[in-house]
Amino acid sequence: MVPIALQLRVADEVWIAVALLHREHPDLPDFSIEEIMERAGKEAGEPLRPGVRVHVNQHCVANRPPNPARYRMLFETASGRRRLFHDGDHYDAAREGAKVVPAREDIPSEYAALLDWYRGWSQDRAEDRIKSDPILALRGSGKKLWADEHADEYVRRLREGWE
Repeated sequence: MVPIALQLRVADEVWIAVALLHREHPDLPDFSIEEIMERAGKEAGEPLRPGVRVHVNQHCVANRPPNPARYRMLFETASGRRRLFHDGDHYDAAREGAKVVPAREDIPSEYAALLDWYRGWSQDRAEDRIKSDPILALRGSGKKLWADEHADEYVRRLREGWE
């Protein structure tokens, strides 16, 4: 049997390790690079491939300049600290359109549930961010202004009497 680590791209291996940490420790916002390395090693069940550390440090980190890989799988919350990337996080513009999660067909079936878990986790984080940001919390607050009339009617009424 081929070891799990050798069935995966290194970036996917890193994403799985961090997703497992988040799922196992939902109360923790992020993890140290060493914690991620330890979890990846535990999952691999063998010595880690040399590329894992550089993926955790640089290649997968959305808010760092790509060098050369441009994944957006992790987010650097502080020096030496990482969490999974989610919608709403800022990222280096050169990483636009880059991979955020592994493709379901690229990971062993035993990890497929992590992709479903991530969808809910990421959505919850985006909603929390909107609620805690006073500017973003204003989104949709003016919709009642238009409830009784169409926008065109409103503008036409405002312009009445203009020459």
